Amino acid sequence: MSPALSTIRFSVLDRSRTRHSEDPSETLRHTVRFASQAEGLGYHRFWVSEHHGVPGVAGSAPTVLAAAIAAETSRIRVGTGGVMLPNHQPLVVAEQFGVLEALFPGRIDMGLGRSVGFTDGIRRALGRDKDAAEDFAGRLGELLGYFTPGPDGGPRVHARPAEGLRIPAFVLATGAGAEHAAAFGLPLVIAAARGEEPMVSAIERYRDRFRPTEWGHEPYVVVARTIAVAGSTEEARRILVPEAWASAWSRTHGEFPPLQPVEEIDRLDATERQRTLFEEAQQGNIHGTEPQVREALESLVERTGADEILVTTSTYDRELQLESYHRLARLAGVLS
Repeated sequence: MSPALSTIRFSVLDRSRTRHSEDPSETLRHTVRFASQAEGLGYHRFWVSEHHGVPGVAGSAPTVLAAAIAAETSRIRVGTGGVMLPNHQPLVVAEQFGVLEALFPGRIDMGLGRSVGFTDGIRRALGRDKDAAEDFAGRLGELLGYFTPGPDGGPRVHARPAEGLRIPAFVLATGAGAEHAAAFGLPLVIAAARGEEPMVSAIERYRDRFRPTEWGHEPYVVVARTIAVAGSTEEARRILVPEAWASAWSRTHGEFPPLQPVEEIDRLDATERQRTLFEEAQQGNIHGTEPQVREALESLVERTGADEILVTTSTYDRELQLESYHRLARLAGVLS
């Protein structure tokens, strides 16, 4: 294993992406099975996400799904990437994670995001508006406060069984997320959604402004990246085709379709706009053979100083997906 990767943790984020002609219940059961497989490969965490009313994504209740995953695994940390705090009352979020930690002590992570509902209809159904994320700092402070024991008999609301527990909390860096993570002394989870230079700048600001608190004594950076590893560069690239095409389709039709086989995508008569978006969706990903991916990861860690890599890779063929994660675990030195 490369010395540059020897101290880096590798974890998994699974969005419960549906496949063509697949029932959502099958998708969710696969997520649970996949978590068990990731544990066997030696990954550090397995996180699930929150998407409301998004076609092609089955994961809408991450704390419920996390409970099912934790029940079917024994060592891997389980959490959310993340619960979108503007969508929920902090008290309810504290109670949900308190229950998870009480049932699975020492294995639960609380990843928190700032995103609101995808459409006006979803936001209305959630009882939120576009500005709900503006009060993220207040909601985050309230949430963390529920884990701190307070005086009995006073006006304080007690979150049972969360009170007194110390569940690791992470902030997903959308918008001002990096600044909030620094102010609360929390780990930062960040992806290069708009290019790598803004990501590196956000990480630098996070480290510069980090304020130690009871929740964290020093900066901790988790870089999220799509990674595919295969026997050849072209094989690895084709693993990423279904997700890239779904992204291009969503930007021209307003919804994510279920993932399709690569062979079907090859036969599609895409518009010029879709072809451009398809190429853009493949930029910034890491793919290739094991030596190629190792070199790319070493460069990524050098540029970002990442403490952990959160791998989020979806494709139609689950056997190819699992094989990619297996190859990555081997080159990263985490394989159990």
